Amino acid sequence: MSGYELLDSGGGRKLERIGGHTVDRQAPGAVWRPRSPAAAWRDVDGVHVRSDKGGGHWEWRGREPQRWTVRHAGLDLELRPTPFGHIGLFAEHAETWDWLRARLERLAEIRGEAPRLLNLFAYTGGSSLAAAQAGARVTHVDSARGVVDWARRNAALNGLEAAPVRWIVEDARKFAQRARRREERYDAVILDPPSFGRGKGGEVWKIEDHLDGLLDDLAAITAPGPGLVFFSCHTAGYSPVALENLLGDRFGRPPLVVESGEMTVPETSGRALPAGTFFRASLD
Repeated sequence: MSGYELLDSGGGRKLERIGGHTVDRQAPGAVWRPRSPAAAWRDVDGVHVRSDKGGGHWEWRGREPQRWTVRHAGLDLELRPTPFGHIGLFAEHAETWDWLRARLERLAEIRGEAPRLLNLFAYTGGSSLAAAQAGARVTHVDSARGVVDWARRNAALNGLEAAPVRWIVEDARKFAQRARRREERYDAVILDPPSFGRGKGGEVWKIEDHLDGLLDDLAAITAPGPGLVFFSCHTAGYSPVALENLLGDRFGRPPLVVESGEMTVPETSGRALPAGTFFRASLD
């Protein structure tokens, strides 16, 4: 049973039950009206309030939880509230993790060895851990030491301390550029780039300026061709069609099977909350 439920959404917000805590957070894609009565939205444990200057803060009815753990989509995950409203669980990736496990196991059968997978902008590690569960040799890269440490704690929660995972604190572009110079090779690539970010050395990431060059580097280090690619995006304008146009020539050629679409989180009422777009390609 999952420790996560999307109870309602609307008015740019989402009402969630996450491991015993009910919270109200931003959801820009929820442009419709909520279905639940106003009382259900008032009777929450925590509300995230966004600041006009970026970030924001939480308001808790009782004592603010520091850390708690939930099980979702086959993973045990440590959660904690952050100023930006994130908690360490991205429920839209539940289907992604199932897909990764199945496709990586298939890739290992086809190639006769454990796939080498690179996960950029890897954050708290859900996709890295799903890949490790499937037996992949994972390189997990994020520019923030705190979230890499968080991902390592998640690995421990899932009994994956000894799994072949390299934990790298570095800017994604710098890592990919160096890997290309060294002629490193990976069988699979996952990336979930933000619209904007800063690396540990003050490097600035802007998706509109830097994504194309990063994709060139990734194409080089997966040459002569990857066995699996997963790209997810939460930036306006990067529709499923746009992602196929952007990534298809580099990563979507036969024998890979290509899919693209909208990431969603199912609501208990039967609706679905849009939560980004994806492109994925793998061997059949």
